[in-house]
This record gives sequence, structure tokens and C-alpha cells, in this order.
Amino acid sequence: MISPPRLVALDIDGTLPAWTEGEEPRPEPAGSRILKALRAALDAGAHVVLCSGRPPEGMTRVADRLNLYGQNGERLWLVACNGAVLCRYAPLEVVRRESFDAAPAVRAFLARCPTALVAVEEQGVGYRLTAPFPAGELPGRLIVTGLDDLLARPASRVIVRDPTATSEDFARLAGELDLAGAEHVVGWSAWLDLTPVNVSKASGLRHVCTELGLSTSDVLAIGDGHNDVGMLRLAGRGVAVAEAPQSVRDAADAVTAAAEDDGVALELERWFG
Repeated sequence: MISPPRLVALDIDGTLPAWTEGEEPRPEPAGSRILKALRAALDAGAHVVLCSGRPPEGMTRVADRLNLYGQNGERLWLVACNGAVLCRYAPLEVVRRESFDAAPAVRAFLARCPTALVAVEEQGVGYRLTAPFPAGELPGRLIVTGLDDLLARPASRVIVRDPTATSEDFARLAGELDLAGAEHVVGWSAWLDLTPVNVSKASGLRHVCTELGLSTSDVLAIGDGHNDVGMLRLAGRGVAVAEAPQSVRDAADAVTAAAEDDGVALELERWFG
């Protein structure tokens, strides 16, 4: 990428400073520097798109804290649920939702890891889940229900979680199994995201580019997790933050500073400083 990007795609957790979610902005430099860098990108005519594994309702507060908005009177685009849900904001409107039958993949995983917990997003409410997750891991109202009820309807995203296991355990198990009809990504902990086949942050971002009349070569994408790899490879310039796993950094064109050291702001200043 030689010219300034026309679209900036940002992961949230682990990529943006922690104050963007749950706490008031901190003093200089972390708070104001990224706000100024994002403002410069928006003023230059770039679109900023948040891309996350979170449900839409978990992304809007971040957009508000960063004062993000769409260009030319359009609303902001959000790529939620690892690409399974695309939204416009504000007001929040779901414009595209992919769903799948998660039962075969979930039951295959549970056959090997019977202690795992399962959760499915309940749009606009919270989650239905087989048992409580560790405190603070899932937002919204949490409705405990049986596995059969949980899997009875198509879902956009399913979470499988085992607090007694490790991310390495989950990665090994997911690699050994045929998780039929689903894409899967293992997180930083023993956390497995399941989405429809061929659905990812990359596929969602590609759809947004089409809607905006842009090429993926116009995109600057910044992330830190395994679910960002496809997005980083798709973009004209993919950037990993410093604390990303080696496999994520290997997929990127460059590595910036850590989230709390204003890694996103540093990269944006390269183009919009």
C-alpha cells in the first residue's frame, strides 16, 4: 500500500486501548492520541470499520467512545460476530445475518470435551448458555437452558468454553475433529468460536468494501487475534499489534506497538499524521 488507506478496519479486544470499553478515558497519551489519529483518518475521508467477534450491542459503546461515524451522511459499518452479522450504526440496524446449524460441530466437540460450556447469542438480549461462564466474559442477560434447546435453532455464532482447559488444548482438539458445517477460531483462552462456513471477519469486510465501492487493496486492517488473520491477509496492508501471537504477526505485513502503547495510533499517524 502506497497511498493512504480509504478504509481502516479495526479489531477491538487486544487491539484498541482498554479504556474504549468499560472505563472512562485515561489522561495522555493513550486516550487522546488514538482519538486524534482516528479524527485525522475520518477528516481525510477514510471509512473506519470496527470488526469484532463481539455481538453488535457489544460494539456500539466502543464506537461511541471513539466518536466514530460514517462518511457522507452514511452510518458507520460494524462487522460483528466474526463476520456473521453486519450492521449500520447509529441507530443500530442489522443489515446482513448469516446463520448455520451448529449442532453437528458442537456435539462433536463435546464428545471429546464434555465439561465445556456452550453459549449462543440472543440478539439484542444477551446469551443462552448451558451453564454460567466465568464472571464478566459474556455481556447482557444470561439465560441458562439445556443443550438441545440451545441447538434447536440456526445460530450466527456459537461459543464453546472450558475454564479448566487451555487454548492449546482447544486448538489441538479442533484440529483433530471434523467440525462439519462450521468455521472455527480458538481465542486466547480455551474459547472456541463457531460461525457458518466461509464466514469470517474477512468475508464481512469484503462485503463492506463492495457496498462502499472500494477494493480490498484500499484497506488498512489492524488486529491481534487468530480471528484477525484472514482480515490481515485480505487487506492491502495488514498490521498486527506487538502482543499478537507469532502466527498472527506472520500473517501481517507489519507489526505496530502494543494496544496500550498506542499501536493503532502510531500506524494511523503513518498515513494521516
